[in-house]
Amino acid sequence: MKLLVCIKQVMESASQLKIHSDGKRLCTFESTRYEMNPYDESAVEEAILIKETVDNTHIDVITVGPSHAEDVLRRALGMGADDGIHIIDNSNDFCPPIRIASWISAFAKDRAYDLILTGIMSNDEMNAQTGPMIARILGWPCATAVIKEDLSSDRKSIAIQREIEGGARDVFDISLPCVLTIQTGINTPRYPSLSKVLRAKKKTFTTIEASQLETLRPEAVLDRLVLPQKTAQGIVLEGSALDKSQTLLDILESKGLL
Repeated sequence: MKLLVCIKQVMESASQLKIHSDGKRLCTFESTRYEMNPYDESAVEEAILIKETVDNTHIDVITVGPSHAEDVLRRALGMGADDGIHIIDNSNDFCPPIRIASWISAFAKDRAYDLILTGIMSNDEMNAQTGPMIARILGWPCATAVIKEDLSSDRKSIAIQREIEGGARDVFDISLPCVLTIQTGINTPRYPSLSKVLRAKKKTFTTIEASQLETLRPEAVLDRLVLPQKTAQGIVLEGSALDKSQTLLDILESKGLL
């Protein structure tokens, strides 16, 4: 089998956030640290689990971003992926999902992948659109929020379970090739092994300039970035204990909690 896993480099959750004066992007600092998108880690792990059970499985990982984004490719190889592809985009501006999906699809369309995995969404923008858009561009079936998968014995289809509202699950058999977006909790991503990390440091990746790839239109347009305003406020109840309890009951009832 031939698998492609889409991964993204994101800022660590504790990173300092400051909006640039142009209102279109975040500022970066010397102290800014990056990591692999946690949802994508689960996708990489799921690909490795397939490789461990299916002979002759090859895993490619692909990312879009500036030069430092190759760090996530090396981490994925340290986990057990085989090769990395870096679509280099140094524009540092808003990159809508359709643009990323266009570039990844342009790379993948003639390379005979059996399965493309992505995280359900990125930890920073949370659009949850790139995976389904890749499937639409390629004309492949797609399942989102996958929490369990099982390849058929003939490797021509895959049985999946996906989360839906109310704690229920959808269950499907999907023919290959297809795109799956992976939900966290489907597995526990492994730490990169030392031997694989050392191998990854010497690895040369396939690099492609984003400007060489077609971008589908129309794209979403970023108006501006703003930090969320603090809106939560407390209410101090006054009066006797009976008055306070009655006021509390009225508040809870007005909010539909009783």
